Amino acid sequence: MFSQTTSYSQLLDVPDPDRAHWLELPAHRSSVRVARRSMGARLTGWRVPGEVCADAVLLLSELATNAVRHTLSARILCGIGLVADGCVRLEVHDHDYTGRDLPRCDPGPDDEGGRGLLLVEQLAQAWGVDRSRLTGGNAVWATLTA
Repeated sequence: MFSQTTSYSQLLDVPDPDRAHWLELPAHRSSVRVARRSMGARLTGWRVPGEVCADAVLLLSELATNAVRHTLSARILCGIGLVADGCVRLEVHDHDYTGRDLPRCDPGPDDEGGRGLLLVEQLAQAWGVDRSRLTGGNAVWATLTA
């Protein structure tokens, strides 16, 4: 099981460890809701502006959903950090060791899914995928600014 320590705040590029929050959850659909609530409450406590907070929670939800749906991970690790006033970094780490690229979709107008990364691309100032130093799987990250 994961436990938060000061060194993990550095993974989020957060200078103050009190401005980083990590949550380890089972890779299950219900965990996405738990992540949204927990991270939303933390962002509100940090007084992140409403629109940035809402966008951050939406993006975290999309990244966590992708980790749950498209990897064989038993657990996921969600992190948020307040990098600077109004600037938030999100990370979702999985245990997918295959090195596969993130699934890309070209959803049709009637498709109910497949738009998660399109939302990330539209809302985030920057985003990407790295090899996780915490899990050895993927670390998908995004940054948002007010």
